Amino acid sequence: MERLLFATSNPHKIREVRAILEPAGFVVEGLDARATVEEPVEDADTFEGNARLKALCYARALGERCLAEDSGLEVDALDGAPGVFSARYAGLEGGRDERDHANNLKLLAALEGVPTAARTARFVCAVCVADPDGTIVAEARGTYEGMIAEAPKGSNGFGYDPLLYLPDVGRTSAELSPADKNARSHRNAAVRELLGRLRGLEGGVRAAR
Repeated sequence: MERLLFATSNPHKIREVRAILEPAGFVVEGLDARATVEEPVEDADTFEGNARLKALCYARALGERCLAEDSGLEVDALDGAPGVFSARYAGLEGGRDERDHANNLKLLAALEGVPTAARTARFVCAVCVADPDGTIVAEARGTYEGMIAEAPKGSNGFGYDPLLYLPDVGRTSAELSPADKNARSHRNAAVRELLGRLRGLEGGVRAAR
């Protein structure tokens, strides 16, 4: 089994990534299982840049191979906002639930009056695996397409899930079961692509160590 440190303490993300990587032979640990490391400033202007920054920071600090991701929501009518600022869109400090609620309210206010056809949006996830010596082992990107609903619906998921409406199923992401959501999510797509790239390394994952 290959151990892979996932640079997050978000239990939702950890469960989703474990569901993909553990059957493929990885033991995935979150940051809660490790010593405290000062969180890096995520100041890149792309999801890929932030994922790379975090993967390198934690790999070097903890001395082992590290997976990191950066994800968020892009809304076409807002020129791609909130983008890399998705988690702190409303500028509210506090717990995750409070921040999610404030972010959703701000997004709905920003889209007030925007017609349904123009409310296209997508979740984006960029993932990166880095080694302690600074080597970028593999990177990948996934998306999850939908529309921004007029009001939040559903209690599954987190973040903007209650607002991402999926026309093909007539429900928001937060109205899907966890299994159905994970099967089509941006994180699922990115991690599965990453897994293929890790497997494609010469000699397998161990050869890149």
